[in-house]
Amino acid sequence: MLEELRIRNYALIDLLELNFGKGLNILTGETGAGKSIIVGALGLILGDKGDSGAIRSGEDEAEVSGLIRVDGNKEVLSWLEERDIAPEDGTVLLRRLVRANGKGSSYIQNSKVTRRDLQEFTTLLVDMHGQHEHQSLLSLDKHRTLLDQYAGNEELAAGLYAEFYRLTRLKQELEDLKKSERQLLREKELLEFSVQEIEEAKLRREEEEELEQERRILNRHEKLLELFHLAHENLAEARGGALAGLREAKRTVDQISEIMPKLEDHRERLSNAFYEVEDILETLKDSQDSMQFSPGRLDEVEQRLQLIHRLESKYGDGIDEVLRYRDEALEKLSAMENSEERRETLKGEIQDLEARVVEQAKELSRKRREAAAELKVKIEGNLRKLGMKEGSFDISTTAREGKNGRASCGPHGYDRVEFLISPNKGEPLKPLKDVASGGEISRIMLALKSVFAESDKVASLIFDEIDSGIGGEVALAVGEHLSKLAAHKQIICITHLASIAVRADTHLKVQKYEKKDRTVTKVDSLSQEERIEEIARMLAGDQQNEASRRHALELLQRFQD
Repeated sequence: MLEELRIRNYALIDLLELNFGKGLNILTGETGAGKSIIVGALGLILGDKGDSGAIRSGEDEAEVSGLIRVDGNKEVLSWLEERDIAPEDGTVLLRRLVRANGKGSSYIQNSKVTRRDLQEFTTLLVDMHGQHEHQSLLSLDKHRTLLDQYAGNEELAAGLYAEFYRLTRLKQELEDLKKSERQLLREKELLEFSVQEIEEAKLRREEEEELEQERRILNRHEKLLELFHLAHENLAEARGGALAGLREAKRTVDQISEIMPKLEDHRERLSNAFYEVEDILETLKDSQDSMQFSPGRLDEVEQRLQLIHRLESKYGDGIDEVLRYRDEALEKLSAMENSEERRETLKGEIQDLEARVVEQAKELSRKRREAAAELKVKIEGNLRKLGMKEGSFDISTTAREGKNGRASCGPHGYDRVEFLISPNKGEPLKPLKDVASGGEISRIMLALKSVFAESDKVASLIFDEIDSGIGGEVALAVGEHLSKLAAHKQIICITHLASIAVRADTHLKVQKYEKKDRTVTKVDSLSQEERIEEIARMLAGDQQNEASRRHALELLQRFQD
């Protein structure tokens, strides 16, 4: 439900806040007062394209925001959750900015979204009638959905949808398995060759790094021997070597510590240093003795590295990826071995599933035809009450045609569901989208919505031009339908007719006035006394008098009780 609308620097509005209530919200006002501006602002928060020409003169941008209640609407909450948008206290703030440079921005809460996202979201919450942009009932998908809701087909339709797409996936899998034997054989031979080549190499994951290190050692063998010899001379016990010096120093410090026990710790540290250097010298000697340079070994290492690099260039960057490629190739080969058995299994599953899909689709078509006939009568009855006495309505449930010209079953069954209307006697039935008159469209939508009030999940309806070309008993009937519909939905209606305005739960008056030599639009929520004056104005125009006020009071008392 739309609770608040805030408009800034839009057309004749500098700053305006409107509060809408539950039930029937009526906007009235003299021609040119700015009702169309309110409608335009509503359109912006519902995703209409912004027009920089609508920015108030002298300003750089216009802003429209709307606070809409969403708690309890699972579909809406799911849509928000998928996009990590969280309502606050059960409400969501919609916001549009239109800038003078032609650019604009759309927001849901504080999340920037595309205008298309905003349209998609608000379609779940609000229907606007009178302009084509927000008439979701003009969509064939909506026609089918509403017919299924009326017929109680939701569970059957959802089951068919799921089964159809499972069938589609199985058919695609079978098609993939039906590749030519030559192609499968080529793939198999390539995979087998790759696996054999990798397995014959007997790769180890750490091998490349070990070989690179060994090659460095072999390539610098003479330099290493020279360095080992130099290290031995510097560390050995021969005169001038580190061990000789340490041994002599150790003997001296031993004597000192006998005289000065507090230096015992230094004696131990020096002793440890001696044994540590002695151990290092022994390790270096062992490493030097183990070095056995062989030109043949260097060739072996080079050849092994070349093999590894060749495999890496073909199968992956590094030994890990080469081995992963082998594992995946083995899995594919295993799948190929089982493909024939899988093909036969798939054929059986597809045959069984096709039979179920056809059975479900036929049942759905039967229920749709039965519901369509019943729904046609109800909607035509509503249209007559709304002044379209010669109008005709029908629901077409024609079969979808496949490529061969025969009936084709899709995810929603065999049927192409479309609402058709003929507003006047002698005119052929036409799709709703081809009906030109905004007033006729609004009344058609009102007739439909009156039937679908409880099954349609959209919470708010906005009607503009609904009173175009009507009056008298028809206007009373329109008011009655709006009032009944308002028991289930929030209705926002712009009207010129007193017989509709008197039924308002919330009555808002749009008017313009001068402020600092500029024309400004404002909207006031009317008290009971103010409503009497406004209804009297609507009844008598500029000639309103005591009689028109009494008439206004009578109408209000009649339709408010």
